[in-house]
Amino acid sequence: MIVLQCPWCGPRNVAEFHSLGEVVDRPDPRTATRAEWRTYLYLRSNPAGRVHERWFHRAGCRRYFDAERDTRDNTVFSTWRLGREETGTGVDA
Repeated sequence: MIVLQCPWCGPRNVAEFHSLGEVVDRPDPRTATRAEWRTYLYLRSNPAGRVHERWFHRAGCRRYFDAERDTRDNTVFSTWRLGREETGTGVDA
């Protein structure tokens, strides 16, 4: 069982969460080309290794937060509230 650390609710089973995937920078809507928007909306790098991701706690506090996770073995290194710095460990694997 994978346990993910919610910054508000504490450690919970990963089944309570929804992964929104890799966090990417949003292009400026006033200056972005169609190709830049297409890339932003549909393409992700999907690396093997550490990734900065956004998660939603759908069965708990219903809040969004960020996490740093290794995609090779699902190790979560840290989780944190949006707009804040990383706050420490995030998982018991």
